[in-house]
Amino acid sequence: MKKIEAPTLEQAYAEAAAAFGCSVTALQVEIVQFPSNGVLGLFKKSAIIIANLPHSAAVKEDEEVFETQEEIFADEPSSIEPEELVLGDEFYEQADDFEEPSEIEGDYYEISAQECADEVKEQINILFKDICFDINAVDVSVYDENTLLVEFTGADAALMIGKEGYRYKALSYMLFNWINAVYGMQLRLEIAEFLKNQEESISRYLINICEIIDQEGRAQTKVLDGVLVQIALKQLRDRYPDRYVAIRSTRDGGKFIIINSYHEY
Repeated sequence: MKKIEAPTLEQAYAEAAAAFGCSVTALQVEIVQFPSNGVLGLFKKSAIIIANLPHSAAVKEDEEVFETQEEIFADEPSSIEPEELVLGDEFYEQADDFEEPSEIEGDYYEISAQECADEVKEQINILFKDICFDINAVDVSVYDENTLLVEFTGADAALMIGKEGYRYKALSYMLFNWINAVYGMQLRLEIAEFLKNQEESISRYLINICEIIDQEGRAQTKVLDGVLVQIALKQLRDRYPDRYVAIRSTRDGGKFIIINSYHEY
């Protein structure tokens, strides 16, 4: 995964493809910041993206055609219930600085996942010991060999989610940047069963999408916000490992997922 900053999105995509030595279509891209010309030359912003080359897309590195939004087929799946779209803008998820210093060869590869969990648990409880919310001691455990599960529980834990999940997203971003940079681990953040509820919500929504895929061989989701698009991506890739499943962006920055056959890309 790499963070790319450039004057325009087009240049950022091109630099990401060059950095990974593949076509743009093989990349999984999250837009962290859209470019802006500012006002009278002030407050100008560059485009910032987080690019990753999924393992499942590695065999497609020789593709050279970037598919635009207009090229996506127009099949419209059933709509998701509005109350299930509880998050706002770009997540997570799971975006980070991905600045890879030369000395990264290192120490975090030499300790086990359990040792990582123990260290993170000790430090994260120091970090949150004086928080104003009434929460239990933060629990950190090994979710899988590459992922730590961080769980917040207690009387006020739900308040840490925030309206439309804004506190959840901010906390996820902060913790992931730290855990990934220091330990090379991914993060699964659970606050008062918030993530579990979102996974169940997406599972219900994807029933219709999967029926379309099984019948027609391809489909696309509606625009999904934040953590929802990442949850849907994982569930669809787990169910359809032999198909092309990727995130696409609309012109206004919305995220949706397309599912198709590899030979069509």
